[in-house]
Amino acid sequence: MNEREMVDYLIFREIDPPVTHAERERASERSIAALDTVRDDGDAIEWVQSEIMTNEEDMVTGTLCHFRAETEETLREHADCAGLPVSQVYRRGEHVAGPDG
Repeated sequence: MNEREMVDYLIFREIDPPVTHAERERASERSIAALDTVRDDGDAIEWVQSEIMTNEEDMVTGTLCHFRAETEETLREHADCAGLPVSQVYRRGEHVAGPDG
């Protein structure tokens, strides 16, 4: 990874209609491929982790993804390349652990 400064972002992706876990896994594979494409274009981006949201039927209804990138535009380019929705983008603040975590 290059030495350019990156910012921590959280991306909320609402998935409506909900999808299966297999479909979500295929979206993850597209996301990984899109990382390489965006990096090949000269932009710095890292996927740190994602939290998966589900409904009562265990269908995936959304994700909250932690990325590091130079700009919000880099995140949106990645999502476009991967064919993923972007409902909201937030700069990630300080992590706060709960008393049991």
